[in-house]
Amino acid sequence: MRRRTFLGAAGSGAVVGVAGCLTKEGGNGNGAGGNGDSGSESDTGAGNGSDGESGTESDAGESSLEGTLQVVTYESMLDGQNPAGPWLKDAFEEAYPDVTLEWTRLPEQGINYYVERASQDVDIEPDVYLGLNVDDLVLVDDNLGEGGLFRELERDRLEHADRVRDGLDMGDPHDRVLPYDTGYISLVYDESEVEAPETFEDLTEPAYEDALLAQNAQTSDPGQAFLLWTIDAFGEDGYLDYWRELDANGVRILEDWTESYSGAYMEGERPMVVSYSTDQVYANEYDYDFSRHQIAFLNDQGYANPEGMAVFEGSENADLAAAFFDFVLSSEPQAEIAQRNVQFPAVADDHVDLDEEFDQYAHVPPEPVTIGYDRLRGNLNEWVDQWAREFASR
Repeated sequence: MRRRTFLGAAGSGAVVGVAGCLTKEGGNGNGAGGNGDSGSESDTGAGNGSDGESGTESDAGESSLEGTLQVVTYESMLDGQNPAGPWLKDAFEEAYPDVTLEWTRLPEQGINYYVERASQDVDIEPDVYLGLNVDDLVLVDDNLGEGGLFRELERDRLEHADRVRDGLDMGDPHDRVLPYDTGYISLVYDESEVEAPETFEDLTEPAYEDALLAQNAQTSDPGQAFLLWTIDAFGEDGYLDYWRELDANGVRILEDWTESYSGAYMEGERPMVVSYSTDQVYANEYDYDFSRHQIAFLNDQGYANPEGMAVFEGSENADLAAAFFDFVLSSEPQAEIAQRNVQFPAVADDHVDLDEEFDQYAHVPPEPVTIGYDRLRGNLNEWVDQWAREFASR
């Protein structure tokens, strides 16, 4: 779940669509994560002859794979305190000594940049995109046609694909993407100022007047996720009425997560903010006041937003990409990515060991909810546009 920090420009030319204009508020946002010291031993030999179980010794050094794999990803995967990207590069190259992992930073236009290049038949240099959300896939297919930009997964090459937990399927009918982590949108609140809201309707009551900070659904990943959560709760015909009630009760909408959480909320301007259910991990790491980092799951739910990885259609490095995907889904990388990104692993619990503090402070909602690919296709831009006309400038 990317805490997308910088406001990106929309793509030019033929590429349009609100979803692709979201700014990358990447992985752990402020560099806060676990300490990255996974207790599991590496099973990174997956895909090269190892048995793929945690604790097995890698035989990747005997692999015949060689060459350079270029992977594009968002900024906070590469920068900040304790980011996952540099660790992944070092560990992958150690597992495959004749392979070089080369990171490329995602352009400000986000997925729009690559959609536009594909629409103009311009070569795309990276082999792999790391950080896809389902809204990105919707944008791709709305602009390029069904199944565009990325190739179908070759699952016979992937020994670890069946490790992915139930419920993280993005619903792509063309099977182009594998999840590697997930996060849950929730509310974070100051228990010294407000009680935990239990339902969406609670937020419209006088007790929460001028209490909530949210983000612009046009430009922020958690902002869009919260909007979609309200659409799931109230339907296409009811979500705008609900937002009018929120507006009447004084919800404040800021441009992105950094401005709303790191800025207004952490400066004590309001007692509640749309954020992530892992924020206590961050608070524990930096000794912040836990009374201001309480987690509320409205309707006992949290909005799930898995991140995935896919191979560009024009890549000539399918073997390297498959090895990288299996590596990312192996036990030690899954623990490292989760703890450094302050998100949840994509694989089932019996395949990954996390620090006790991460387990203690990372909260899973009783009922994860999400709106999938089929329902988003043809609707996402209209939903966000309708919302933005009334509320984006508030």
